[in-house]
Formats: sequence, C-alpha cells, structure tokens
Amino acid sequence: RRFKALTTGHTIIMGRKTFESLPKGALPNRRNVVLSRNEKNFPGAETFASLKDALASCTAEEDVYIIGGASVYTEALPLADRLCLTEVHDTPKEADAFFPDFNREEWDVDFLEKHEKDEKHAQDYDFIDYVRKWNNTSTYYRRYLTKASKRKTAQAQAQSASLDIKCVLI
Repeated sequence: RRFKALTTGHTIIMGRKTFESLPKGALPNRRNVVLSRNEKNFPGAETFASLKDALASCTAEEDVYIIGGASVYTEALPLADRLCLTEVHDTPKEADAFFPDFNREEWDVDFLEKHEKDEKHAQDYDFIDYVRKWNNTSTYYRRYLTKASKRKTAQAQAQSASLDIKCVLI
C-alpha cells in the first residue's frame, strides 16, 4: 500500500528485469519508464537506453521514483534528493539483490514508522524516508537558491529549472 500511495500519479523508472518481474506488466496510473539497451518494446511503458536519457525526458514538475533494480539504484543514488525505504530487519538466505550502501551522514530522517512482525509479516520492518542534507549539489539546495534569488537572469532560471528534477529512490 505504501508503494502504491507514493508512486500513483507519478513517474516510475526501472530496469528491464524489474519490469519483467511485475506480474501484470506496467503499473497503472503511473508513467512507466524502462531502462534497456537492447529491448525496446515494453507494453504500457516508455523505453530509454540510459538513466540520463530517461531523466532528461522528465519535467521539473514531475516526481520521479526509481524503483529498481540494484544497478539502477546505484546509478541514481548520487542524484536522489529523497529515499523512501522499507528497511527489513532480516536477510533471507535466498536474497540476491540489495539496496546499495549509502552514507547515512549525508541524509536526515524525515519520516519513520516502525512495524513489528505479525501474522502477515515474518520480520520487523520500518518505513523510513531520508532527505539529503543541504549541500551545493542537492536539488533541495538548488531549489532554495532559485527561490531566494529574485534577480536571476532568464538563462540562469532556465538552467536551474532543468536541474530541478525530484528524484526519489524507493
């Protein structure tokens, strides 16, 4: 339910294997984008050869959610402003893919909801949202500078807007 609530009405970007793992194909009520260097036909989805190309197709007003797989997460992590994660307090023996390590010192916890194991969940887990701390490369910082400066030239404003894609890893 959390994933659906976060991503409905927004753009989701995923790798080919993630798309192929979706039981019913493209997720409804979202702009589905698949990254693939070879295949081009994914019903209900747009295809781009690279994350850079996929992000270039997005507007500054779009919330863009990166939904996997592992290599896409790794590539997108330096670009992300926000991480919306489910942290499971266990590692199943059959697990073969993981979210990449990241420096938690670069992030502030914005939301935390703890869940204990129950009849539906075999492990404790947390919903946790991180927001990147301000620095001169983060989108939040660029957004602040854009709002704070009332005398930017049209060229500088256009350049700033082109960098202002809200990139969320989920």
